Order: sequence, then C-alpha cells, then structure tokens
Amino acid sequence: MKQVFDQFLKFLHEGIAAIFRFVEMIWTWSVDQIARLASVPWQQWPLWKEILLILVLAAVVWALFRVGRELFYAGAAILAAFAELLGVLVRTLPHVMLAGVIALGGVWLINHLDNSLVRMPTWLQASDQSSSPDRRETAPQPAPAPQEQK
Repeated sequence: MKQVFDQFLKFLHEGIAAIFRFVEMIWTWSVDQIARLASVPWQQWPLWKEILLILVLAAVVWALFRVGRELFYAGAAILAAFAELLGVLVRTLPHVMLAGVIALGGVWLINHLDNSLVRMPTWLQASDQSSSPDRRETAPQPAPAPQEQK
C-alpha cells in the first residue's frame, strides 16, 4: 500500500512540476514581451496605438487576475481535500488498531495454547504409513507360502 501511495505522490509531484515549468516559461515570455513594449518610445505614438496599449495592458491584468483567482480557489480546494484525507485517515485508526490487537491476541493464543487440551481425531493425525486406512483394509493380503510336505 505504501509503495502505491509513494508512486501516486511521485506522479503528482512530477505533474505539478511540469505544470509549474510551463507556467514559468509562459510567464517569462510574457514579462519579456511587456518589457520590450515598455522599452519602446510609446510617448511619440499616435493616440490609437496608446489606446491599444492600454487595452492590451488591461487584458493582461484581467488574465492575471483570473489566473490568481483560479489558483486561489484551487489552493483552497487542495487544502480542503488534504484536510478530508487526514480526517479519513484519522477515522480509520481505531479499526487499524483493532485489527492489530486481534492479530496480536491470535498470535499470543496460538503460541501459548496448551496443545494437550485439544485432541485431534485419529483419522486427522499424520501417520508414517503412505497409504490411507481404507486402502490398508481392502488391499489384498499375500497368499501364505506353501509349506513343504515331508
């Protein structure tokens, strides 16, 4: 069970790391594009380009706001799911403890029970003979050797 859980956690870790690498790549590219746009002498642009620049900046801020809101809700959902997982694990502890106590008691009984108190039927006991009792009774008996007459 632990190995499956570790594999699951490794899968989640790798998936989340890949997502963050992708977000980092897009973020770096976006910041680079905004930095290039800011380095251009936009004060000499015509009015329609300045309005377009403001619209682009507003769209970027709106997109980043949506990303931030989604990440906030996702973080809250992840924390709630983690809390639920911990709650389930805590609720299973008494049952796991009971199973351990039952196993411990069973092993103690098996190791400390006096075997003389329990009688096994003779037909269940192991014997040194290779044939079963039924076959011994029905097996043909060898004929007695003829005696020599004198």
